[in-house]
Amino acid sequence: MALLFRDRGLGDSKREMGGSARIPAAELPSPFGELGCSLSDAELRETAYEIFVGSCRASGGKPLTFIPQSERSEKALNSSPSSISPSLQRSLTSTAASKMKKALGLKSSSSKKSPAKENSPSKSKKPMTVGELMRVQMRVSEQTDSRIRRALLRIAAAQHGRRFEQMVLPLELLQQFKASDFPDQQEYEAWQFRNLKVLEAGLLMHPLLPLEKSDLHPQRLRQIIRGASEKPLETGRNSDSMQALRSAVMSLACKSFDGSVADVCHWADGYPLNIKLYQMLLEACFDANEETSVIEEVDDVIELIKKTWPVLGMNQMLHNLCFSWLLFNRFVATSQVENDLLFAADNQLAEVAKDAKATKDPVYAKILSSTLSSILSWTEKRLLAYHDTFHPGNIDSMQSIVSLGVSAAKILVEDISHEYRRRRKEEVDVARNRIDTYIRSSLRTAFAQRMEKADSSRRSSKNQPNPTPVLSILAKDIGDLATKEKEVFSPILKRWHPLAAGVAVATLHACYGNEFKQFISSLTELTPDAVQVLNAADKLEKDLVQIAVEDSVDSEDGGKAIIREMPPYEAESAMANLAKIWIKTRVDTLKEWIDRNLQQEVWNPRANKESFAPSAVEVLRIIDETLDAFFQLPIPMHAALLPDLLTALDRSMQQYISKAKSGCGTRSTYIPSMPALTRCTMGSKFQGVWKKKEKSQNSQKRKSQVGTLNGDDSFGLPQLCVRMNTLHHIRTELEGLEKRMVTYLRNTESGHGDIANGVENKFELSIPACQEGIQQLCEATAYKVVFHDLSHVLWDGLYVGDVASARIEPFRKELDANLELISSTVHDRVRNRVITAVMKASFDGFLMVLLAGGPSRTFIRQDSQIIEEDFAIIKDLFVCNGDGLPEELVDKGAAQVRNVLPLFRADTESLIERFRRLMSEAYGPSAKSKFPLPPTSGHWNPNEPNTILRVLCCRNDEAASKFLKKTYNLPKKL
Repeated sequence: MALLFRDRGLGDSKREMGGSARIPAAELPSPFGELGCSLSDAELRETAYEIFVGSCRASGGKPLTFIPQSERSEKALNSSPSSISPSLQRSLTSTAASKMKKALGLKSSSSKKSPAKENSPSKSKKPMTVGELMRVQMRVSEQTDSRIRRALLRIAAAQHGRRFEQMVLPLELLQQFKASDFPDQQEYEAWQFRNLKVLEAGLLMHPLLPLEKSDLHPQRLRQIIRGASEKPLETGRNSDSMQALRSAVMSLACKSFDGSVADVCHWADGYPLNIKLYQMLLEACFDANEETSVIEEVDDVIELIKKTWPVLGMNQMLHNLCFSWLLFNRFVATSQVENDLLFAADNQLAEVAKDAKATKDPVYAKILSSTLSSILSWTEKRLLAYHDTFHPGNIDSMQSIVSLGVSAAKILVEDISHEYRRRRKEEVDVARNRIDTYIRSSLRTAFAQRMEKADSSRRSSKNQPNPTPVLSILAKDIGDLATKEKEVFSPILKRWHPLAAGVAVATLHACYGNEFKQFISSLTELTPDAVQVLNAADKLEKDLVQIAVEDSVDSEDGGKAIIREMPPYEAESAMANLAKIWIKTRVDTLKEWIDRNLQQEVWNPRANKESFAPSAVEVLRIIDETLDAFFQLPIPMHAALLPDLLTALDRSMQQYISKAKSGCGTRSTYIPSMPALTRCTMGSKFQGVWKKKEKSQNSQKRKSQVGTLNGDDSFGLPQLCVRMNTLHHIRTELEGLEKRMVTYLRNTESGHGDIANGVENKFELSIPACQEGIQQLCEATAYKVVFHDLSHVLWDGLYVGDVASARIEPFRKELDANLELISSTVHDRVRNRVITAVMKASFDGFLMVLLAGGPSRTFIRQDSQIIEEDFAIIKDLFVCNGDGLPEELVDKGAAQVRNVLPLFRADTESLIERFRRLMSEAYGPSAKSKFPLPPTSGHWNPNEPNTILRVLCCRNDEAASKFLKKTYNLPKKL
């Protein structure tokens, strides 16, 4: 590859010897994306040059003929040959001032050259035509140039008048040369494969029109290119490989949006390939010797480059955007030494702004957004910390960088952002908002640096007597920084933000204020150091406010908005902060006490007659004493600080409540996983194998959820009752505290007592947490009793084997004993909630036995009477002859079971018919031929297919067995 693109025979001209002045690698990634293929810049450059020469020659009015380079060079000294395209052979007029450079604000190259360079021998070697200049600028050797021109001549002769954009140039070039036309086989193979890679990039990787999946030509083209990478392609006109290549290429290149044969071949106009090629051409606008200089002949060069637009699918808008990026990127890539490039990029961006307003092309908008985002990203990295970026040596570049960044931001927001277009434009001042952001960000960064410096100074002087407090040092440094900002940076930034200095000092005021407030909040008493800091802060504040006032004299509001950003450094708030320290100390002590004592709490129901935890009594006592001591503090701001105190106490109390219910589990902790079906043999694919899973999984789960302490079960039923009583007691006491605080406030803060009725003076977290905790404990207790403590009589006993001999009585008896324990332990206000939860768990457990009880249970229709009698026994247990739950509440809780029980009474045929009807409704007519297995929801319902199927699965009769065998291939035998 190196042999293919090296510049040979370029003479002694420095312009021609481009290798000694190569453009350094760009510091910024291309905003146009990556090609995703192995085409190097040198390969892209040669392809771009081929397109350039072909486009320029095709635009000439005279026929193409080939003249060797030696003859062209000789004739160029006398007259321009009539057989060569006039545009390429136009004589250079380097002495004339470039209109484009003047419009962009670029200085003439001659004004920047030293006398030594003016008298350089290379001056006489300067190319004499635009075409020759372009060749040298693009670092194309004379041999390569001659070969390209000779090929184009042959192509033109064979095309019979077809326009240049109607051909696929790499395809035509491949047919023009053999290995003998190159210095060696290696260079020929590299040249051939480069053209194939260009075809791959333009037709397969980045086509103008999307590839169709049904089109076989892309695959065929890939195969040809892959084969050529292993063995050079036979390019003879009549060779099979060339015919296959031409067929595949032309089929892809000649597609159009409407499916007809296109007038133009689309092989180099897909994004981002076309932009990459165009970039290579635009790079020629920079002097090969002076990489920061745009050539004087840029007008002529751009005029010729534009002739490639039909092939590359470019237009003026894309050109303006690419040229803007090129100028900007060159500034960045050349160590940012030539501010003219930045100025020119900003001027060119003005044209881009006009284009963005004039078009709604989504493709252009995408490229525009990517390009401007890259520019904006680079500028903002410097402007968000401009104190680190700019200094007296480069301050001149700051205005251009700011202008460029603002221009990019305005186009992005005003012309691309849909959100902006939906709002009134006068509501958003993009430039001002950006400058505001830059000022605030940079000043915050500068402040942080001064803060670190001041702290370092304090550490170095800590061994000296009476060292200066760090905030005093910082106050002086910030004052100096504000003066520098006002004199150096604000005059530049004021062009876009009329209150630049005001925003700067407001930012510094806020930064120092944050540190100052932290210092005040850490005080336990006023010391000489504290007084020194207060005085320094007061002087700094006056200086900053003075700058803000002077900067806002001519503003519409007289600077009120800026002044509002600078709330005074109120040292009087020290007393309030001292009170907050007192609050924090008390609350921290309370938190430590809660952590320590809750670990020792055993939740003993016999600890006191109310059956709640002694630790709750103690924590409530501490809170009451803390509030009493708070209202005795000699401060005039109890009402203002009370919300802070209550919030902290509230969180501590919430911590106690959370720990009190921690580890007790929830309803889902104890309820077993739902099996798929129950009518199968062990090991069947439908088998739920619930018993094994339940015993292993739930035993592990229970062990993890239920712990022991000192050998006692702290999560047993009595202990759970104590926990519920404790939460109820806490809630009652906290509600009483809220009422007492009204009296406290009225006694200490006359006229402000009504504040006590506000939300800020409530236990917002703890009281709701008690309610939620009681509900959680009720459910956890209920489901633990039914599904864990009584599993041996419910799950392991009820209806196992013979229904008549395994009835509900053992479960009822043990459940009754548990209800007696709950009634005798739980507080009256909580008792019904717990028993209601136990009732719901019992009904759920009863249904689970009937519908998901596993293969150990079978039922016949006659069993329905026993089942209904047993359920009535459970209901009566909770009604308890009027001494239990209200009958209407029990009836409401029994509704689900009551609705499902008729299924066990129904005959098998009616169940099957209902199942079929429901499945057809759920899954459509297609389900009639083969029913899918209905999912298990766990919400049993007589109109749910899974519920009916489970009844059929445990129905011990021939009709059910036949239906299940036929429908789901389940075993006939239970």
